[in-house]
Amino acid sequence: MNALELTLIKLAFLAVLWLFVIAAVGVVRTDLFGPTARRRAAPQRSRVTPTARPPKPARPGRAAPQLLLVTAGTLAGTSLGLSDQQITIGRANDATLVLTDDYASTRHARLFPQDGQWLVEDLGSTNGTYLDRQKVTHPTPVPVGVPIRIGKTVLELRR
Repeated sequence: MNALELTLIKLAFLAVLWLFVIAAVGVVRTDLFGPTARRRAAPQRSRVTPTARPPKPARPGRAAPQLLLVTAGTLAGTSLGLSDQQITIGRANDATLVLTDDYASTRHARLFPQDGQWLVEDLGSTNGTYLDRQKVTHPTPVPVGVPIRIGKTVLELRR
């Protein structure tokens, strides 16, 4: 082998090594920030169709849920009172319910009231949000007592 061939082999090996490093950094970035890091800058739009009249605020009554209860996970037993404000769930410090779950994304999901019922929406999480074993792909109404699973954490709406 002459010096030129040896130099070309070294350069090819170096190029393949750099491609591997760039791919590894991309995977780590996706794991930390989610697959849609650019989309977070734009406001997220709900797929729920708007109604012609303004939604009626949910009045706390017999059928309306009063609290969000964590039934499994590191925060089991924690409860949040429900008001007319949305609840954000994830590992971010500014989330309403901050999870210490390795399988939860930074901004994983949100619960919000609309037309007298509560809906759950996945915010582009890596591992998904599940409502009674069904993956949530769009804003979905949450019945009272039905489990919402985010990683190893399980939540329920209670009266």
